[in-house]
Amino acid sequence: MKEEAAKRIIELTKIIDDANYEYYVLANPTLTDQEFDKYLKELENLEKEYPELQSETSPTKRVGGEVIDKFKKIKHSIPMLSLPDVFNEEEIYEFDERIRKSGFLPEYVCELKIDGLSGSFHYEKGNLITGATRGDAIVGEDITHNVKTIKSIPLKLKESINIEVRGEIYMGKSTLEKLNQERSQKNQPLLQNCRNAAAGSIRQLDSKIAAERKLDTWIYHLPNPKDYGLKTHYEALQFMKNLGFKVNPVNRFAKNVEEILKFINEYAQKRFELPYDIDGVVIKVNDLEMQEKLGYTSKHPKWAIAYKFPAEEVLTKLTDIIFSVGRTGKITPNAVLEPVIVMGSTIKRATLHNEDYVLEKGLKINDIVSIRKAGDVIPEVVEAKLERRTGKEIDFQMISHCPICNSKLEKKNDQVDYYCLNPLCPARHIEGLIHFCARKAMNIEGLGESIVEDFFNLGFIKNIPDIYHLEIHKQDLQELEGYGKKSIENLLNAIEASKKNSLERLLFGLGIEGIGDKTALILAKKYKTVENLMNQSEEDLKEMKDIGPILAKNIFCFFQNVDNIALINNLKSLNINMMYLGEEEKYHEEISGKRFVVTGTISFMSREEIEDIINLYGGNTSSSVSGKTNVVIVGESPGSKADKARKLGIEIWNETQWQEVYESLNFQSK
Repeated sequence: MKEEAAKRIIELTKIIDDANYEYYVLANPTLTDQEFDKYLKELENLEKEYPELQSETSPTKRVGGEVIDKFKKIKHSIPMLSLPDVFNEEEIYEFDERIRKSGFLPEYVCELKIDGLSGSFHYEKGNLITGATRGDAIVGEDITHNVKTIKSIPLKLKESINIEVRGEIYMGKSTLEKLNQERSQKNQPLLQNCRNAAAGSIRQLDSKIAAERKLDTWIYHLPNPKDYGLKTHYEALQFMKNLGFKVNPVNRFAKNVEEILKFINEYAQKRFELPYDIDGVVIKVNDLEMQEKLGYTSKHPKWAIAYKFPAEEVLTKLTDIIFSVGRTGKITPNAVLEPVIVMGSTIKRATLHNEDYVLEKGLKINDIVSIRKAGDVIPEVVEAKLERRTGKEIDFQMISHCPICNSKLEKKNDQVDYYCLNPLCPARHIEGLIHFCARKAMNIEGLGESIVEDFFNLGFIKNIPDIYHLEIHKQDLQELEGYGKKSIENLLNAIEASKKNSLERLLFGLGIEGIGDKTALILAKKYKTVENLMNQSEEDLKEMKDIGPILAKNIFCFFQNVDNIALINNLKSLNINMMYLGEEEKYHEEISGKRFVVTGTISFMSREEIEDIINLYGGNTSSSVSGKTNVVIVGESPGSKADKARKLGIEIWNETQWQEVYESLNFQSK
C-alpha cells in the first residue's frame, strides 16, 4: 500500500503543479476548480496517512500553517542593489548619454515597475530552498515559509538546476479590494494599498496568514545570467520563463530615448487598467557584456534606471501652519497635515514657501486641501477646497519673531521672504552645516541631514571647522548606535578628501545668499583664488556677467564680515583648498557669450561633453529654450525643444554644424 501511495503522491503532485502553473503563470487553466480541489484533497489525505512521504516541495505546503518565532537572516551571494530613480525626460537623456559617453551604442529593455516588495528565490536541483527579502542589499530576512504559499512561485522547476532568481512580490488590486471588504465586515483596520499589504503579508510569522492574502509575483532578474550561457537580459527573461517562473509579458525593446518615452507614455495611460499597481517603468541595458563593463556604484547598477510616474493628488486636512528657519535665516511656513497616503507613502508635512504663497492660495488652518508629490518626492499643497469649508477655518497669520531665538524678523531689499538676522540663531547653524556638506557643495559623503543634526545635538559639530576636527571624537562616534568603525573611517576619509575640492564648491558651501553652484563656478573661474574674490569692490562685482547689483552686494558684504573672514582664515589653516582647480576659460567667436540648449542625440559626443565644452569657451548652457537662448544644438530625436526654437526664430545647429565648430576648436588648440 505504501508503495502505491508513493506512486500516487508523485502523480497528484505533478497534476497539481501543472494546474497551478497553468492558472497562476499562464492564466490558462485546464482543470476546473472542482477537479483541482478533489486532487488536492486526495493528496492531503495520503500525506496525512503517510507523513514520511510528504516532500518539502509538496503543493500542500502552499496552504500555510508553518509558524516561526522570528525571521532569520540570509546573506545574498550577490548584493540586491536598488535602481536609481529618475523623474523626467532630461534624466533619461542623461542616463543614455552617460552610457554612450562610455563608448557604447545600447539597446534597452523597458519593463513595468511593479509596486510591491523585492524578493530573492534560491533553488537547488530545481527545488525551492529559500526565499528572502532585499533587506540592506547584503543581508535579507528569511521568508521561505511565506514564499511557499505564493502559488505563482514554483516549488519545483522544470529542470533540475541550481539557480537564484529575483522578482517582485505583490498583491493584485482585486485581492486587496476583497480583503478589505472582509476586514470591514469584521471591524478590522483596512489595508492602505497593495504595496503595504504585500509587504505586511510577507512578513507574517504565521504562514497561514500569508496564504490567505493570495500574494503573487513577477520574476524579472537573474543575478548571474552569464553562468547559463546567456548574452542578453531579454534572453534571461525567456530562460526564467521556460523554467516555470512567472515573467511579465509587458516589456519592449528600445533603441533610443524616444522609444523609451513612447513606452512610458503608453503605460502612464494604461496603468490604471492593469490588475496590479505599477509606479513607473524600469529601463535596462539589454546586452549583458555591456552591463558588466558599465559596472556598479556602491548602491546601484550603472546600466539601469527606474522612471517614476508623475504625482497623484489626494485630499487631507491642513491642521496647522508652523515655521522653520533656514541656513540664511529665511523663515518658511510649513503645512501640518492630517497623515495621508500619497503614492504609497505617508505625508504629514509640506512646505508653503513664504507668506505670499499662502495668501495667494488663500489657505486657512482647518482647510481641506489637495496634496501631490512633485516628482513623486516632494509633498506640495495644490489648493484649498473652498466648497468643503465649514466656517471653523482660521485665517493665516505671519509671525513677527523668530520661532527659535525670538529675534524680530525683517524683509531684505523688498523681497517676499522674512529673515531672522540673528547670526547666533541655532537653527541657522544646523541648516548651514547641512548645506556645507551637501553634494553640490563640499560633497562630504556620510554627513547627510540627519547625521549632521545628530552630531550638532551631541556637541561634535557646532560650526564648519568642527567638521575637520571630527577625528578627535573618533572613539566617541564608534560607540554611538549605528556608527561602526568602518563607517566612521569612511566618513573621516570623505572629510579629508573634501579639502582638495576646487574653489567653486567651497564658495557654494559657504552659503552666501543668492549664490548657487553655477554662480559659484563663474566667480571661481573669474577670480581664481578666494583672496582675489575677497579683495573685489562692490562696483567691480556688479560689472561681472550674471552677477548684478543684489548678488554683488551679498558677496561684498559676506567678505566684509569679520566672522566670515575669521572662518576663511580658519579653513585655510586646516589646509582647505582656496584655489580654482578647473580648466581656464577659452574664447571662440561662435560660442563665447552665447546661451545654448542641447537636445536630441549627437552621435559622436554626449550632451554632457558638449555642455562642458560650451562652458569652457565662455558660453552658457540651459536645459530649456527661452527668448534668451541664442543657439539650439539639435541631434537625432530632439523632441519639443527643437520645435519651440523654430517658433521663436532661434538659430539651430544640426550635428554637422556642431561638428564643424568642434573641429575648429581642436584646430585652434594645435
